[in-house]
Amino acid sequence: MAKAKQSYKLTKKSRLEARKRLKQTLQTLRERYPNAHCELDHSSPFQLLVATILSAQCTDKRVNMVTPALFARFPDAEKMAKADLQELETMIRSTGFYRNKAKNIKAAANRIVAEFGGEVPDTMRDLLTIPGAARKTANVVLWNAFGKNEGVVVDTQVGRIAFRLGWTEEILPVKIEKDLMEIIPRNEWGELSHLLIFLGRDVCKAPKPICGRCSLIKTCPWYKEVVSKEAPSKAKAPKTHSLT
Repeated sequence: MAKAKQSYKLTKKSRLEARKRLKQTLQTLRERYPNAHCELDHSSPFQLLVATILSAQCTDKRVNMVTPALFARFPDAEKMAKADLQELETMIRSTGFYRNKAKNIKAAANRIVAEFGGEVPDTMRDLLTIPGAARKTANVVLWNAFGKNEGVVVDTQVGRIAFRLGWTEEILPVKIEKDLMEIIPRNEWGELSHLLIFLGRDVCKAPKPICGRCSLIKTCPWYKEVVSKEAPSKAKAPKTHSLT
């Protein structure tokens, strides 16, 4: 997430209106991205945990290029706990910050074997005791591996779009997550992050969103208050409102 404060603020009226339209906004996103899902390839909770650790400061595409060989060599916690650290570093080097990631992955595997019988735990409390698993990682695993809504995954894209949609004014992930948990029904927490991530990868990019292709352009407070005023010629509404 950004360390500096945003250079603009939505009006209080816009934020309130955006929250009133929240249900409509989510439905629009579901229609636009009916297959929104976790794009990290995995076949077990442990593999998802490892892939999520690797995804820090790295794209899912790059992680998915690395994990087939990694999981073929170390498919579970028991085997990963016995991995040679230098070999592990070599295998994940292209994901960036590979030394720290390798250290955390091996330490995570050791803890899972020692404390949880080789199985990734399915509670927030236990997951947060695993090296490399902060709230974001824990939320990814809990929802995608166990179907549990314990929180909202807040990565850079989710934070940026939640701000633009008027759902939060915060910049710290933990505070953004708290705001989203207060206004989004709990049974939609897991789905929410996938919808916003797909929106971010598709059109709501940083620093220049492609507003003319966005299904939310007619109701987005950030478009209305910021984009349309700064560069109306580059952010015209689409002629059609088809969601396909």
